[in-house]
Amino acid sequence: MKSIYLLLTRSDTYVSKTIGLATSDKYTHMSISFDEKLEPLYSFARKYKRTPLPAGIRHEALYSGFYEKCNHIPCALYELKVDDETYEKAKNHVDDMMENADCYRYNVLGLLLCRMNIAYDRKSHYFCSEFVSEVLEMSNALELPKHPSLMRPADYTKIEELNCLFDGKLHELKRSIQPDYEYC
Repeated sequence: MKSIYLLLTRSDTYVSKTIGLATSDKYTHMSISFDEKLEPLYSFARKYKRTPLPAGIRHEALYSGFYEKCNHIPCALYELKVDDETYEKAKNHVDDMMENADCYRYNVLGLLLCRMNIAYDRKSHYFCSEFVSEVLEMSNALELPKHPSLMRPADYTKIEELNCLFDGKLHELKRSIQPDYEYC
């Protein structure tokens, strides 16, 4: 058995605050990792630290980039145990997408339709939880309660197959993963 890790966060950016106001969800962003140290994380997110767009499929790092200064934000880490074949299928799917990153765009329209509970597949366009949901569904890692384009990060807190490893502030999670790391 291997583990797939799902990191849920809620930053204090305008986009996150807007999503939070519209949904009242505790978490507004989601990333996936295939490593217990969460290096790297993968998601659909901003390309540049200071601007929400352009956005697309990205490597995210807990110790640099956007998350470097976001130590105070709430987060939750979930683990999904899967067999080796499922793990490889999910990881290969993400690796293939990363190799073709220029072909993918952020799904702003999908984000709006998700809020209105309208399922919509838009070729090569994803928002964060839609991306993670497709990876999990395509690899048969998890049977989703609804269409990938309707899955929000908060939905994952209710899935029984997931084991919550951590719920707290990002700096506490970083310390538990890498205890010798210095935080500001």
